[in-house]
Parts: sequence; structure tokens; C-alpha cells
Amino acid sequence: MAQGERGVAVVSGASSGFGERTAQVLARQGYLVVALARRADRLRALAEHDPVGAILPVVADVRDREGLDRALNQLPEDFHDISVLVNNAGQSRGFGPLQSGRDDAWREMIDTNITGLLNVGGLVLPRIVARGSGHVVNIGSIAAHYPYLGGNVYAATKAFVHQLSLNMRVDLQGTGVRVSCVAPGMAKTEFAKVRYDGDEERANALYAGLEPLTAEDVAEAVSWCLAQPARVNVNMIELMPSEQHFGLGFAGSPPASPGGTDDV
Repeated sequence: MAQGERGVAVVSGASSGFGERTAQVLARQGYLVVALARRADRLRALAEHDPVGAILPVVADVRDREGLDRALNQLPEDFHDISVLVNNAGQSRGFGPLQSGRDDAWREMIDTNITGLLNVGGLVLPRIVARGSGHVVNIGSIAAHYPYLGGNVYAATKAFVHQLSLNMRVDLQGTGVRVSCVAPGMAKTEFAKVRYDGDEERANALYAGLEPLTAEDVAEAVSWCLAQPARVNVNMIELMPSEQHFGLGFAGSPPASPGGTDDV
């Protein structure tokens, strides 16, 4: 398939985890990919190791709407025809009951997982609508549906993502633009390490005795949504490790990271 034959895909949170792997998979499948994230070094490495040369690194913070707008307006001409948006950027900070939670952690999750998603969608979606066809895939989490100890605000932000996805479907009826939500369970990326403020040992302990999902699994789910015929809209894909139960937590151990998106 010729480079860019399938149009341009914008992937947020592309510097690691689900976003990084999704950018790689879509580039391989014939998209030109705008890889959007804050970490310039990681984005450069992603582009340099792209065998087909289809990934454009764009440094921006989804929480900064003005900066994001400037970055999108400076895309090279070859990257103007945006047909796909993968809203992946997000994060989780801290565990614990609401009554002892940290307001700075709440604010960071809300600003990234909710406001950041709205910023990217608000700036990219009009371009997709104008072309008369395309697809938005929002990365949610099973935490939106199944409560777990200490997951209060993070889970609520993901419930927002799920509900927004459904309402976007209504808003976009008749435009030719489809909307899907992919909701992963436990997955081993940098996500848990970010949640634990870089404590790798604590993050790795979450996956003891269980084979978690991989970034590849989630990227392939995104790809499958995009690959369906235009008459088909995949509203939701929920995927979990075979060994994960719905309670999201294990007796005598810290609550399991529920799965979700990667750092902005």
C-alpha cells in the first residue's frame, strides 16, 4: 500500500504505550501519522525507527489548546487530509479513597483525560467532518464500567470518555464520520509506572501471576475498528486479560491498575 493512501491519522499520547504502538501499526497499514505528545525525544525516536517513514512527530500538550492549535496549523501539506483521530493521551495519578485524595492529582487527570480529549477533538474533528468521511477512536478503560478500590476520579474521567463517544455518534450522524471507543483492561505499559510516580518495582508488582494485555493488543483493536466497512460502526470494544476478573483488585494486594491510556 502506498504511503498515505489511507489518509492521515492523528494519534495523541504517541510517545509510549498504546499511542506509540498504534502510530506504528497505522503507519505500517498505509496511513501518514501525526504522532502527538509532549516528549520530543521519544517522538523523534519513534519517527527515526519508522521503517516506512510515515510518522511525523509533533510536540504539543493536549491540555494547552492554543499550543495544540498552533501545532496542528503548522502541519505540512501532505498531512492536512486528516481522516482518523485516535484520542489516546491520558493518565492516572495516585490511589486512595476520595476523602484522602490529592486535589492536584485530580486536577491533572481531569485536565488531561477530559479537557485534553476535548481540546484535540474540538480542533481535529471539524477537519474530518469537512472531508465527509473518517473515524474517531477514543481510548477508554474498563474502569469506566467496573469500580475498583482507589480508582474514583480516574474511573470517572473514563466514564466521561465512554459517554462522550456515544454522544459524538449522535452529533455526527449523517456526516460520514464514525466513532468508536476501545476500553482495555490491565495492560503493561508505562501507565502504572506513571501512576506510582516512577516506582518501577511497585508498578511491576501489579502484574504478578497474570499475563496482562500488551500495547499491540490495543493497537490491533483500534486497527480493527478502522478496518470495518463504512456501513459498520463499532461502538465499543472491551478487552481484558483472560485471567483478570471484574472486581479489579486482588485480596491481600494493592488494587490492580485497570488499564487506560498513556501519559500525555
